[in-house]
Amino acid sequence: MPCSRLSDDLWFPPVETAEDCGLLAVGGDLSPERLLLAYSLGIFPWYNQGDPILWWSPDPRCVLFPENLHISRSLKRFIRRTSYRISFNEDFSAVIYWCRRLRAGLDGSGTWITPEMKQAYIRLHKLGFAHSVECWDGDQLIGGLYGICIGRCFFGESMFSRSQNASKVVLVHLLEYLGEKKFELLDCQQTTDHLLSMGAEEISRDQFQQHLQRGQVPPYGDFVSLF
Repeated sequence: MPCSRLSDDLWFPPVETAEDCGLLAVGGDLSPERLLLAYSLGIFPWYNQGDPILWWSPDPRCVLFPENLHISRSLKRFIRRTSYRISFNEDFSAVIYWCRRLRAGLDGSGTWITPEMKQAYIRLHKLGFAHSVECWDGDQLIGGLYGICIGRCFFGESMFSRSQNASKVVLVHLLEYLGEKKFELLDCQQTTDHLLSMGAEEISRDQFQQHLQRGQVPPYGDFVSLF
């Protein structure tokens, strides 16, 4: 069925009404209130510069359960021997900068991290809901990822790597941290061979919604980041 067009009112249509491709709605804004509501319902924005804001709820959904993290023997050896340093929330703005820059291309148009998206997630970081994991080689930021945390669910947004295995190392540290904190899942949104090789899997939209409930993600009301 056709996707819904959002108004200024703070609402989303039921996720079951999404198109087969996962597209649910068009329009709205990137205010913290709307973004938090979207993630709590299993919805995320994804669109290109110059296009209207597009909201998605794909079925199936790619997720990674912390207990199912797979680390290859070669990556284990690399992590044991590397001098990389991992930090949390040390430089969120730099992480999202590199996630955007390495995807933008020569004309700056090859990324969905538009200037508006960048500022929206920086606002969420300042509010305590968006978080980053950084990988450092000395004083050089060589890898990282960022995402949204509501309850005990972490919604991954993007990652980057400027050196060997840097993005894999930050993902491993994030999943180990989420496992220690008894998080329900890491939402990967889109399926990739890289994620599948590290233990990610596809689940149905209905299953995803159930995990959101178990992760204490409220569909409405007060939002809490437990990261």
